Amino acid sequence: MTPDGSFQALVDSFERRLHDATAALEALDARAARAPLAPGKWSRAEVVGHLVDSASNNHQRFVRAQLGQPFVFPTYDQDAWVALQRWNEAPWPQLVELLVRFNSELARLMRRTSPQQLRQPRFPHNLHQIAFKPWPEREPATLEWFMRDYVEHFEHHLRQAGVPD
Repeated sequence: MTPDGSFQALVDSFERRLHDATAALEALDARAARAPLAPGKWSRAEVVGHLVDSASNNHQRFVRAQLGQPFVFPTYDQDAWVALQRWNEAPWPQLVELLVRFNSELARLMRRTSPQQLRQPRFPHNLHQIAFKPWPEREPATLEWFMRDYVEHFEHHLRQAGVPD
């Protein structure tokens, strides 16, 4: 069984956005990708690297949730991850490719998540700590909401990196 049309439309939109963003990111040269977006801020390469880190962490979370594991997931220090991995030194074309491949896999996982898994109330959770838009700590959460939050986070950072809608 596949998710309903509304969720499928979200995944379709996410895949289109990923495709369109790929062309925009590939058009950037490495020097422009490595320039800070503002003083003290990440570069486009670091933003893309952060999106890779986010995809990596959320892939685990989405799978573990479907295996019936608690809806309480490890946090991670995004600034430390970006600094440690030196995303600004990564070859730009490979970094863009990694972003695309990882998020394509997330879209595939989202598309194949059953409606029951998507809508099952989950409690306890720590989405008040790890989600892009925190979910109330005392209210049950759903995997569908968490996946939608991931897509919103992805969109936010693409806009931050200057990738047009």
